[in-house]
Amino acid sequence: MAEEQHFTIRPACAADIEPIIRLDAAVTTTPKPAYWEALFKDCQSRRKQHFLLVAVKDDVLLGFIAGEIRAWEFGSPPCGWVFAIAVDPNTRLSGMGADLFQAICDAFRRAGITKVRTMVARDAQLVMSFFRAQGMMAGPFVELEKDLDE
Repeated sequence: MAEEQHFTIRPACAADIEPIIRLDAAVTTTPKPAYWEALFKDCQSRRKQHFLLVAVKDDVLLGFIAGEIRAWEFGSPPCGWVFAIAVDPNTRLSGMGADLFQAICDAFRRAGITKVRTMVARDAQLVMSFFRAQGMMAGPFVELEKDLDE
């Protein structure tokens, strides 16, 4: 955790969904309200497997991280997956992203998970640098895909 933490990390509540949608759209430039609303519902109904954590300061949402526990995909034992993280660009370099990552890793540990994974676009250097700074490195799997419109 950052030494001078001036924000709180907690599980997301219903009032956080609109700010999450706005922050995600600002960072990714792709609004996806239905996705975030469905994810929040999943997190509420499967609290021991789905995680959506937020960083707030003075009741203002400044960041979030989302992940879940997945098991036995192509033989992989249960592990934590981080599939979204965003921090308000004005608060970057404050340690908030690292603290959010640590908080979700702690949630995974409490659930008995000993490994965390994520997937990063090859050209997303900022995101890649962030996860590498958290100690992540290439894993044993290779992502493959096919365009179904061919």
